[in-house]
Amino acid sequence: MEKREKLLFELADRLVATLPGRTLRVAIDGVDGAGKTTFADEIGSLVVAKGRPVIRASVDGFHNPKAVRYRRGRHSPEGFFQDSFNYMALKRYLLDPLSPGGSRRYRRAFFDHLTDDIVAANELEALPTSILLLDGIFLHRPELLNYWDASIFLRTDFAVSVARCAARDSSSPDPSAPSNRRYVEGQQLYLRSCQPEAKATIIVDYNDLSAPSIIV
Repeated sequence: MEKREKLLFELADRLVATLPGRTLRVAIDGVDGAGKTTFADEIGSLVVAKGRPVIRASVDGFHNPKAVRYRRGRHSPEGFFQDSFNYMALKRYLLDPLSPGGSRRYRRAFFDHLTDDIVAANELEALPTSILLLDGIFLHRPELLNYWDASIFLRTDFAVSVARCAARDSSSPDPSAPSNRRYVEGQQLYLRSCQPEAKATIIVDYNDLSAPSIIV
């Protein structure tokens, strides 16, 4: 079994065995370009195969409107860290309903940053033993910490993650490029102020996609 496949199976087994009697809320955090979405999708497929329902969502479905995201300026790292996402909507429509005592009626997304508009309401009902896999940046912020029953942080060097972003978005692969300043420095603010590795349940070295490894 390849190292990547073995790690994914191990993590899926751990999640399936955690809080088997109720909804499990799992954050998959890491810097932009780490590979969180693909990682979460792969884990999700394995979890379903092992018998627990999965709810896949991304913090990208809970952006703030453009006017809020750029109110500190289009190149502001502080704006990227502080203003990108609508955490009140994330809690109201996704995290609170899936928390103990919640209604289990949830929305996977609230706002489309591409159209800069609220998405049509599509309320779903979670099965009682579902596992929420929410991927995104900044998920170990203080206002979100109490929601996670488990969390995974994908440790990825900026030289690696920015290169992955460049391959995905045709952006500059240089972390020090002016076009990357907002994103790299904004995420550095997050790493310094929130220390996600000190709060994550599991830390994965994700610099080598073919051979990731569990650090903690």
